Amino acid sequence: MVETNHSEVSDFLLVGLTDDPDLRISLFAVFLIIYLTSVVGNIGLIVLIQVSPQLHTPMYFFLTHLAFIDFCFTSSVTPNTLLNFLRDIKSITFYACATQLCCFVTFVVCELYLLSIMAYDRYVAIWNPLLYAVLMPRKLCLQMITSTYIYGFTVGLAQAVATFRLSFCGSNVVNHFYCDDVPLVALACSDTHVKELMLLVIAGFNTLCSLVIVVVSYVLIVFAILRIRSADGRRKAFSTCASHLTSITVFYGTVSFMYLQPKSSHSLNTDKFASVFYVVVIPMLNPLIYSLRNQEVKNSLKRIIEKLSLAIK
Repeated sequence: MVETNHSEVSDFLLVGLTDDPDLRISLFAVFLIIYLTSVVGNIGLIVLIQVSPQLHTPMYFFLTHLAFIDFCFTSSVTPNTLLNFLRDIKSITFYACATQLCCFVTFVVCELYLLSIMAYDRYVAIWNPLLYAVLMPRKLCLQMITSTYIYGFTVGLAQAVATFRLSFCGSNVVNHFYCDDVPLVALACSDTHVKELMLLVIAGFNTLCSLVIVVVSYVLIVFAILRIRSADGRRKAFSTCASHLTSITVFYGTVSFMYLQPKSSHSLNTDKFASVFYVVVIPMLNPLIYSLRNQEVKNSLKRIIEKLSLAIK
C-alpha cells in the first residue's frame, strides 16, 4: 500500500475515548451491544433478502449491498476499539493503521454513492413502475455496484498513500479512537498542504456530487408523485422512499459535519465523538430503519418465521 516509508514511527498510540477505567468498561459493554446488533441486523437483512424471492428486485439488491457496506464499515473500526477499551496501551502498527484508514475511506465513499444510486432507483420505480424491471436490469445494477466499489477503493487507497507518505518523526499519539485522516495529518512533521487540499477537495467532491444526485432524484420523485391521481397511490409511492430519506438525512448530515468544516473551526475532540455516531451507530440504524419502516421486509420476515415454526413442529 505504501511504497516508501518516510517515517521514523513504527506504530501509533490511539488516545481513545476516555482514560477512566470504569467508564471504559461501560463503553465496552455499550459498544459491544451496538456492534452485535449491527452485525446481526445487517447480516440478517442480507440473508432475508437472499432467501425471499419477492425481495429479488433492484431496490433490495442495492439494500443488500448497503447492509454489506455497513457491516464492513463498522467492522473496520469497532472490533479494534472494543479491544482498546480493555487495555491501557492502545497501539496500532504503522501498516495496520494505513490499512484501517484505507478501508474506512473506501466504505464511506461506497456508502455515499450507493445512497445516491438508491435515490435514482426510487425515481425510476415511481416514475414508470411498469417499465421498472426493463429500465433497471440486473446487468446495469451490477455495473453500478461494481463501479461504486472500484471507485471507493481507488479513493481509499489514494488517501491512505498520501497520508502515510508524510513524515511522522515526532509524536505518535493519535487523538482519536481509530486511524482517521485529520488527526494523523496533525501529527506529520512534513508539509501537509497538498494532503489537506486533497482531503478537502476529494471529500467535498464526493459528498456534494453524490448529494446532487440524491437531490435531483428526489425533485423528480416529487414531480412523479404529483402525477399520481389518487391520494392512496401518492402515499404508497412516498412510503417507499421514507426509509431511504431517513438514512440519507442521518448519513449526509454527519459526513458534512465532520469533513466539510473550515480548518479554523475543526475540533479533534468534537470529531472524535461525532465519529462514534458515524462509525458505530449508523451501521446499526440502517437495518432497523429498513426493516421497521418497510412492510415488504416485515412480511417476508413473518413468512420465514412461520416456515421455521412449522418445520420445528
